[in-house]
Amino acid sequence: MFTGLVEDTGSVVSVRPLGNGVELRLRTKIALEQVEMGASIAVNGVCLTVESVDGDCFTATAGIETLKLTTTGGLKAGSTVHLEQALRVGDRLGGHLVQGHVDGVGRVHRIDRQRESMLIWIEMPAELSRYVAEKGSICIDGVSLTVNDISGRIFRVNIVPHTTEVTRLGAFTVDNLVNLEVDILAKYVERML
Repeated sequence: MFTGLVEDTGSVVSVRPLGNGVELRLRTKIALEQVEMGASIAVNGVCLTVESVDGDCFTATAGIETLKLTTTGGLKAGSTVHLEQALRVGDRLGGHLVQGHVDGVGRVHRIDRQRESMLIWIEMPAELSRYVAEKGSICIDGVSLTVNDISGRIFRVNIVPHTTEVTRLGAFTVDNLVNLEVDILAKYVERML
């Protein structure tokens, strides 16, 4: 589990083919000497397993399913990524409960800058729209955000200055593909009903 509060905007050092997947080597400011092998780190909202640590870099493998269902296959050396370590029992939950299990890939539909804010409209896959509600939570590339408006398959989020500074959302452009994870509570409610 994660919170959707990005700890670091790290960078991809290398991407190496490995069987049906890829091995990612990532550089971060996270204190890796405290990270155990097998720990989970969300990379752009995708839960990956730490396989090795070397100084300020760690490696993780993205399998065929991850490459098929997320934007991870588009990463290359030099790509900037959002990184977050798994939530520990007793940690504050400043965002919302995020699993790191991406539900689909969305597309940036429109961007407007209004004073200090950045408004981003995202087009989501049709099958996800039933889980997205105004004032509900959504995770975009590992960032916990509030849905401000929704119309059909398009929803809008408001990015405040702090989020623009500590994430890569401020660099988004129209047609960027993004990882989306809907609120797990919405999926459980649907199942119970």
